[in-house]
Amino acid sequence: KVYGKQKIYFADQEQLPAASDAELRGLDGEIAERSAQLQALQQSCRHMEAELKDLNSSMTTPEIANEIEALRKDCASYTEKLERIKSATNHVTPEEKEKVCREQQLYRREWRRRKRMATELLDAILEGYPKSKKQFFEEVGIETDEDHGVALPATT
Repeated sequence: KVYGKQKIYFADQEQLPAASDAELRGLDGEIAERSAQLQALQQSCRHMEAELKDLNSSMTTPEIANEIEALRKDCASYTEKLERIKSATNHVTPEEKEKVCREQQLYRREWRRRKRMATELLDAILEGYPKSKKQFFEEVGIETDEDHGVALPATT
C-alpha cells in the first residue's frame, strides 16, 4: 500500500491458515498470562533495584568498624577532658567572677559614654556641613562600630 510518499508492505494473509475461535481464545489467555508474569517480574525488579540502592548507600562493615573505633577514641578523649576539668583545682571563685563582671560593666558604660560623646560632637559638626553624613565620615576617615559589625554587649 502507498501512504503519501511511503510504501508499506504487508504479508499476504490469504496464504496463512485461519485460526479458529478456540485457538484465538487460547492465544489471548496466553497473552494475559505472559502479561501478568511480566508485571510480576517488573515489580520484583523495581523492588530489587530499590534494595540495591539502599545497600549501596549504606556503609560497609569495615567502614562501620572504623567509624565505631573513631567514635570510641573521641568518647575516650572527651571523658578524659571532662575528668581533667572536674579534677582541676583552679576553678574561678565567685569573688573573681564578680570582679570580672564589674569590670565588664565599667568598660561597657565607658564605651557607651564615649560613643555618645563622639556622636554628639559629630552631629554638631554635621549641622553646618553641606554634604551628607556618609560623605563626611568618608572624607575624615571615621569608621563606626556598625561598619565593622560590632555591637555593644548586652547588659548581663
